[in-house]
Order: sequence, then structure tokens, then C-alpha cells
Amino acid sequence: MILIVTIEIIGAYFVRQLEEQNVQQFEDSVVIPAYRLNQVSESLNDNDSKTKENISNVIQDYTRNNNDITDVQIVDRNGIIVSTKDVDKESIGTKTLKDQVKKSISTDKKITQIYYDKATGSSYESISPVSSPDNSTVVGAIYVRASMESVYSGINNIIVIFLTASLVAGLLGAVIAIFIARAITRPIDEMKQQAVRMAEGDYSGQVRVYSPDELGQLAMAVNDLSVKVEEATENSESERRRLDSVLTQMSDGVIATNRLGNITVINEMAQEFLDKEEGEADGKPLVEILGVEDRISFDQLLENPEPMIIETSDISDNDDDDDNSLILNADFSLIQRNSGFISGMVCVLHDVTEQQKIDSERRQFVSNVSHELRTPLTSISSYIDALNNGAWENKELAPQFLKVTAEETDRMIRMIQDLLNLSRMDQGRSKLDKELVNFNEFFSYILDRFDMMLKKEKADAKEDDKKVVKNYRIKRIFTNKDLWVELDTDKMTQVMDNIINNAIKYSPDGGVITCRLLETNKHIIISISDQGLGIPRKDIKKVFDRFYRVDKARSRKQGGTGLGLSISKEIVEQHKGRIWVNSAEGKGSTFYISLPFDPNETGGEWDEI
Repeated sequence: MILIVTIEIIGAYFVRQLEEQNVQQFEDSVVIPAYRLNQVSESLNDNDSKTKENISNVIQDYTRNNNDITDVQIVDRNGIIVSTKDVDKESIGTKTLKDQVKKSISTDKKITQIYYDKATGSSYESISPVSSPDNSTVVGAIYVRASMESVYSGINNIIVIFLTASLVAGLLGAVIAIFIARAITRPIDEMKQQAVRMAEGDYSGQVRVYSPDELGQLAMAVNDLSVKVEEATENSESERRRLDSVLTQMSDGVIATNRLGNITVINEMAQEFLDKEEGEADGKPLVEILGVEDRISFDQLLENPEPMIIETSDISDNDDDDDNSLILNADFSLIQRNSGFISGMVCVLHDVTEQQKIDSERRQFVSNVSHELRTPLTSISSYIDALNNGAWENKELAPQFLKVTAEETDRMIRMIQDLLNLSRMDQGRSKLDKELVNFNEFFSYILDRFDMMLKKEKADAKEDDKKVVKNYRIKRIFTNKDLWVELDTDKMTQVMDNIINNAIKYSPDGGVITCRLLETNKHIIISISDQGLGIPRKDIKKVFDRFYRVDKARSRKQGGTGLGLSISKEIVEQHKGRIWVNSAEGKGSTFYISLPFDPNETGGEWDEI
């Protein structure tokens, strides 16, 4: 197209110049020579009888060798046609109708024009004023009309030849251009296809190098780029898989954000810590996911990325999750480029729930021990001070004071002994002395002891009217099958004593304590139920904590240390068992103990203690 347009522009310019040149040559060929004008001027000026003959001779001589001239008229100053190319023409002696002739005579200016007529074709008209011999006045005009068909016919032939040549040249140029363009665009198209494959992740193809020119060098560069991009992509993918593996296996939660504080990366552990589903935290603000938007903004974190403690109970809207809430330590670090530009932040979440719980329990334990020991010590100190101040001389008060002092001392000794037992269990220094025992007989033996203790207390109460004895009845529901279990009889006796003593303490007078023994597939289940006040629901999960009491004043009055159930739990767990409680306020409590046993195990008669 460029070639054709260029040729046509050149052709148009060439034809235009050729037309102007031919027209100029045609005008020069039909111009009346000066001597002919002088002859006409003299004839018109003489105005004699020979005028018409002389002028006619001039016209005949002028047109004899020029076949293109179709008409010649000689007009005098009055606009009367004096002579024409055809002497017999009827127009001679008539007034000319051509306004251009009159205009030329009046203005003394030559007028020329080219026009087209359907009948005659293209024609050239020339009107030349004729002056007197002394050039003083215009005596007439010569009107010449000539056919230009020969001129435009030649020009048209040249145009046809040029158009034919330009079309051939254009067609040939187009064919050559197509071959050249294909030679250029083929390697470019192949490089484009390779780039598309690279964008889709396929780096296996190679661009063909057709020549060592610039396109060939570009093709080699594309091939080299493909290899390097493939290597870089493999390295990047390997690093990404390694990072994903590290993030997945980490025991800490990791969260990464962009520079606006929106989450871009979060590992599974962080989702588990924050109780988020996969994809739920993506794109969310970090401070919103951590539940600290009320405490600090992301811009403040960027300025001061100090660690903070986060409790998941503050994030969750479910109040039932308080017992499962976590305490997380959040460490923050900035993601900075070499230029110092901050492009994001990394937050590492570490579960410190157990550590915080241990610290809290340690503080609570120290506080409880201090409080529990201070109470009997204060009581002992008070009574000893009273004795020192003279109460020892009072035969009625002194024995009572000494009795209380001894009881409080025994209480401290029991508490310290329980603490030592718990300490040995915590350190793994408490060993079990197991033996195969018929648990039916073992449990019956323990309950028989409590029955004997009740009978003895009743007998003592008959001798001492002031002594009050709580009446209770132990109901037994045992399986008929002998259950042989490996256990440490001394430690398990301590567990049973703790639970049954609590049942007796908190049962009303005349209450029934129901003791059951049954078996499942691989466990025996012991349950001890009372008819006491029961345990509030909020305290059920804490009854096995050390020093925990539901009713502290009542427990301390009854001589409890708050360690019995803790010790029982430790002993049962040492036996690979489990202990738990069901209770409702005002309906009593039931403690359960599950111990593993082998249904196929049998043994001899259990030795009585």
C-alpha cells in the first residue's frame, strides 16, 4: 500500500506537469505570430475594400499548417466580425455574440480559456486585442478556437501506460513485500508464541534461529531467557515448597501482611490458634484478625513493633469457648527492602497458655500454701501466747488449748505430707508397687472399714453424751464377676478413703452413700454417690485443682486441706486410669474412677490386710 500510494503520488505530480507542459506547447503552437497581428492591424486600420481580402489571406496562411484550429474570427473595434476561417460563413458582417471578445477589446487584454463541450470535447479559446500600428488605439481583436483532443488524448494514453506500469510495479512490490515481511515476521511470531508458552509455564520450546542478524540475535536471547526463567521458576517453586513445608511444620503461628496491613500469608497453626477456616483470614486486616484493633492500629505497630499478649477469648464471640481459649505471645517484625521501604510485616504467634497457666498456678499455689499454713500457725501462736500469759494455770482452759494446738499441728503435718507426695508425683519419683488384686474384695474391704468406723463412733457416743455422730448408710452395687486388676493397694486405698470421706462429710445425717462396681470391655468403673449439697456447675472442672474448695470456710472447718482430690487424680492417672465427677446443686455428687484391666486375667484369693 505504501508503495502504491507513493507511485500514485509521483504519477499524479508527473501527469500534472506533463499536462501543463503539453498545454503550454499547444498554446505556443496556436498563438498568432506578431507579424500576423501587424498585418491584421494594418488591414483593419486602412478600412478599404481590400481589408476583407487581406484579412482572409492572413487567416488562411495562419491556419494552413495547423489542423487543430477549428475557428478564427477577426472582429473590429465595434464588435463586427470582419473575417473568419471560412470566408463564406454567414457570420461575417454580423456583430459578435461573444462577451469575452468585447471585454478583450474594451480592456486591451488577451483572454485565454480551456473548456469542455460534450459535442466538441476539450477546446482552447484565445482572444487577442489588435492595436493600431502606432499602438495608440485598439482597432479590433482576433478570436481563435482550437481543439485540444490531440493533447488530452496523448495525456490519457500516457496516464493509462503509467497506471498499468504502477499496478504491475505495485503487484510485484506487494509480492516482494510479502516475502520480506514473512521473513521478518516469522521469527517474531515464533518468539511471540514462545513468550506465550513461557507465560503459561511451558519452557520446553526453543525459537529457531534463521540468520545471524539482529532477529537471530534476538531469537538466541529469547532462548537463553527461557532457560534462565525456567531455572529461576524452579528455584522459586522449590523455595516456595520449602517455605510452605516449614510454615506447615512450625509449632508457632506465622502471619505475613502487605504494606497496608492486610494478611497475605497465614499458616495452619495460626489458623488453628485463631480458630479461622482456610482462606477466612486472607486479605483481612491483621489487627482485626488478632482482635487488637481497639488497642493499637497497624500504623502504630509499624512505628513500634513491640511484642504483646493476646487472648483468643477476646477474639471469639462465643462465650462457651472461654475454657478452650489460648494465651498467645505475638512478636512482630518489619519486612524491609534494601532501600528501607517497608513492604509489610510478619507476626509470629507462640502459644504460652501452658506457661501462663503454670505461672498462674505457681503463684496461686504459693498463695494457697501460705494461706493454708498461716491459718493453723496463727491459731497455734494465739493459743501458745494465751498459755504463756497464764492460761496454762487454768486446769479447764489449758487442756482445751493444748488439744487445739495439737490438732492444728497434725493438720499442718498432713498438709506438708500431702504436698511432699504431690511433689514426688510431679517429679516422677513416686513409684507404684503394683500387685494383682481382686478388686471386688478390695473395694468391699475398704467399705467394711467405714462400716466399722461408724459402729465404733456410735459406741463411743453412747459413753459420751456430748459427742455427735453423723449417721449414714453405705449401699453396695457390685458385679458378680471377680475383677482382677493390677494396682498399688496403699495408694488406691488413699484414693478411696479421700472420696468416701468427702461423701460422708457432705452427706446429710442419715444419708445413703451408693458405691457401684461394674465392668466394660477393658475397664472397671467405680462410682461413689452421695446425697449432699452437690457442686455448682462452674466449679465442677476445678474440684481436682490443688487447694480448690467449693465452700472454703466449711471445708476448712471440717479439717480439709484441699489436696485430697488432687492427690487422688495423680494416683489414678499413674494407674493409667481416669477420674471425674458429675454433680448438680442440691442433688448430690457422683465421683467415677475408671481403671484398665484384662478380662482374661485371673488370680488367687486376695490376701486380707
